[in-house]
Amino acid sequence: MTWPSNTGVSDAQRQDWRDRFGDSDAAAGIEVTEEFEPFSQRNDMFTRAFWDESVRNKQTDAFFASYRMQARYRKGDGFKQKDFALRNASWLISDIITNRSADEGRREGFQAPIAYDTPVAEAHIEVDDPARMSAEIKRLAKFFGANLVGITEMDERWLYSARVDVRDYSEAENTLPEGLSSVIVLGHQMDQELVATYPSALAGAATGREYSHEAAIVIQLAAYIRNLGYEAVPSMNDTGLVIPYAVKAGLGEYARNQMVITPEYGPRLRFSKIFTNLPLDHDAPRRLGIEEFCNICTQCADACPVKALPFGPKEVSEPTDVSAIKGVRKWTSDAQACFGYWAKLQSDCAICMRVCPFNRDFSNWRDRWWLKLALSRFRKLALWLDTRGSRAQRLKPKDWWQKLAGG
Repeated sequence: MTWPSNTGVSDAQRQDWRDRFGDSDAAAGIEVTEEFEPFSQRNDMFTRAFWDESVRNKQTDAFFASYRMQARYRKGDGFKQKDFALRNASWLISDIITNRSADEGRREGFQAPIAYDTPVAEAHIEVDDPARMSAEIKRLAKFFGANLVGITEMDERWLYSARVDVRDYSEAENTLPEGLSSVIVLGHQMDQELVATYPSALAGAATGREYSHEAAIVIQLAAYIRNLGYEAVPSMNDTGLVIPYAVKAGLGEYARNQMVITPEYGPRLRFSKIFTNLPLDHDAPRRLGIEEFCNICTQCADACPVKALPFGPKEVSEPTDVSAIKGVRKWTSDAQACFGYWAKLQSDCAICMRVCPFNRDFSNWRDRWWLKLALSRFRKLALWLDTRGSRAQRLKPKDWWQKLAGG
């Protein structure tokens, strides 16, 4: 199945999308305008850093090289050799999967879906009860290690109009098997104490660990589904935009900091997905009250060192911003400014995650009480209480290492 290019979306296609997805969009708080166009992955900021000379520079090249034992160690707390060593080791399993087909132009999990390691069984089991099968898949996803699981309908709008051939960074067909009907969305919790050390190379271990975890989890769960006789395409950052699928699957709401806020883990999640034709029931999106809270809170935007996050209301992105999807009313970051700061650090920056008021431990009754307040009409009180505490204070990386050593 090949989806049409970014240009030339017909009026008939737009009407079909409205008919099929209009109600679920409204339930999810997703507003798609007449200017909507599917997104070409070649234009995401990480990919542009390889081919677009307005983005690529010595710092961006050094950023990517730092994940291959070419980091620039320095005296600053959180950027020493041990910090980079842990970060890069955390990425290793993900890297093995990603690099295995690079000579064919496919970076699996990032610029191409993960290739099948097992075939689809010739015989398939009959599924008489999709709701029961959905419950089984969710239990098995958690058995393999996922923290959250939701299931939504296949929505081709969020598939990339083209993927990327990493041999020359040209566009390539974004092909999927015919007849896929569902997207299984998996959430993977990032370590809270490592997140507390952002910005640092050490904190990057929280990101890398979950990419390695999710690579294993989606491969295993997809293999199980294929053994049942159904198509299952494991996917990480490739193939399509995961945030709309996560929101549609009822896992959370989109926030000012460009993340999905969940009531279980706040913003501390990476997401992966599996495209399948296994008969499954779909979850309903949930409007929790995150958007209403974000409307009065700008802590992520205030804390951003390069002011890459928006302060105002949700808007449709400017036509000139090639790294933003067109025709969706949402909060949109200045991706080039954001990634430029990452390149300067030689590691990812998630200060916006660390300072988010929803970055809490919701196994704690006090934080659950705060969440209930934040999602109610008393959200201004919740915001005031958050700003009064020291919850978002950065944990010094040296203190993390000391705690690891039992000190």
